Amino acid sequence: MRATMMTTPLTLDRLLERAGTLFGDVEVVSRRPDRSLHRYRYRDMYARARQLAKALIGAGVRPGDRVATLMWNHAAHLEAYFGVPAAAAVLHTLNLRLFPEDIAYIARHAEDRFLIVDDVLLPLYESFKDQVDFERVFVVPYGGPVPAGYESYEELLATGVGDFEYPTIDEGAPCGMCYTSGTTGRPKGVVYAHRSSVLHALGMSLPDAVSLSFRDTVLPVVPMFHANAWGIPYAAAMVGARQVLPGPHLDAESLLELFADERVTVTGGVPTIWMGVLKALREAPERWRLTPGMRMLVGGSATPPSLIDAFDEFDLNIVAAWGLTETSPLASVSNLRPELDARPEAERLAYRARAGVPLPLCELRIAGDEGIAPWDGASVGEIEIRGPWITARYHERPDAADRFSDDGWFRTGDVAYMTPEGYISITDRAKDLIKSGGEWISSQALENELMAHPEVAEAAVIAVPHERWMERPLAVVVLRPGATVGDAELRAHLDGKFARWWLPDAFVYIDAIPRTSTGKFQKLRLRERFGDWDRIDNVIQPAGAPRSED
Repeated sequence: MRATMMTTPLTLDRLLERAGTLFGDVEVVSRRPDRSLHRYRYRDMYARARQLAKALIGAGVRPGDRVATLMWNHAAHLEAYFGVPAAAAVLHTLNLRLFPEDIAYIARHAEDRFLIVDDVLLPLYESFKDQVDFERVFVVPYGGPVPAGYESYEELLATGVGDFEYPTIDEGAPCGMCYTSGTTGRPKGVVYAHRSSVLHALGMSLPDAVSLSFRDTVLPVVPMFHANAWGIPYAAAMVGARQVLPGPHLDAESLLELFADERVTVTGGVPTIWMGVLKALREAPERWRLTPGMRMLVGGSATPPSLIDAFDEFDLNIVAAWGLTETSPLASVSNLRPELDARPEAERLAYRARAGVPLPLCELRIAGDEGIAPWDGASVGEIEIRGPWITARYHERPDAADRFSDDGWFRTGDVAYMTPEGYISITDRAKDLIKSGGEWISSQALENELMAHPEVAEAAVIAVPHERWMERPLAVVVLRPGATVGDAELRAHLDGKFARWWLPDAFVYIDAIPRTSTGKFQKLRLRERFGDWDRIDNVIQPAGAPRSED
């Protein structure tokens, strides 16, 4: 017997057609570098994306060729999100926050043919252009005429006028690629398929995920050059949600202005973004009239429960999520299951801060020292995952085969346990765990509790060498302006919440914690800076050492 269903391919041009024909009147708003707003509608984006596809084919782009972008979040980038895959080419978003030599390495490794770049980012491009070999560079003009020696993006689009017929595209064909941040070696490329991107858009839009609909106005703070902006542009276009794109203006006041003026209902960014937004809200609570219940997706690093609690006071809903570049990226979202409704508020808050429940089609397991761990709320191991939008390998990197298990699961590097209800509770990145006296200490748990202190703005906990215990925790703290808290008060704040031997042996205070290109705390730099803390001139008295009775 054979099934009778059609085998229509799952390709991104289907989402483009839907947005342009069914939701043609829905607005797309972009903030330009000069802070002015550009407004047009999905029908305009649809027409220009198709023009781009036709123009690229006319320029000689072949199926599978890589077209790179060096762009902020704005309408032209959205056009590339759809237009490049519609030409059967591969959209390669370059992370403009990386060092120039890293960007050059990534472009060379991906064998990018063309580049589309914002004119305001030409100085960045010129800092590494001698290290790359793009055949053609097209400039998106914001500040005036395109400089000599470059081609205009608008003139490229003009060559694509007229009728356009999509090339035949297999749903398994590549449509986009993104490189990891390379914090543990050279960046590694992940290549997304049309099928995986469509399924990811469907999965993240579900009610128990991000719950996107055509009633929403969506603003991705997460950059479009990082992990497909968490898939938000594709999912929003698919459901017909209005999109607001913030351009290069990602400071708290600029974001709050857009949230308020454009009545944003859904947004997404890393915790450090929301810490800045919270600070601005607290300083002028009457200034910003935001949409009640606005959903603020948080990913990229752990979500402190104190952050969720603080935004609840403003009737704004922090939604924790988890994923990686390798998972397209969304793999889980932390909404509360109904059986948790009657739990005490503190317990419910703890569940909301967890990494969430795996999305449909994402299978997850915890690989511990004794094998696959049970979902008992205690057994810890590395998260391994598989599914239709999880990468099965890296682009041209056979040296990274150890990131995959013998039976094909992706090893995420995140250490976690699963609650009986199916919530992922991440205890740390494998490389950030602290092993003291043979026992593990979670830096993430300590950081979250430190950031719950009202006078602490940010905190990172790192392992430093110790002669007796091998490693001990050191807390690196950024205080709020005017704060006078000291070591004793912070240690007292932690005491009773953790075993005594977990407590940091010392606290150091700095003005700002260094961040990676995606806004995560850059603990490698902290370890380099404070790695000699055990030397004679930095002797510290342990707050506690591993003991069996603890």
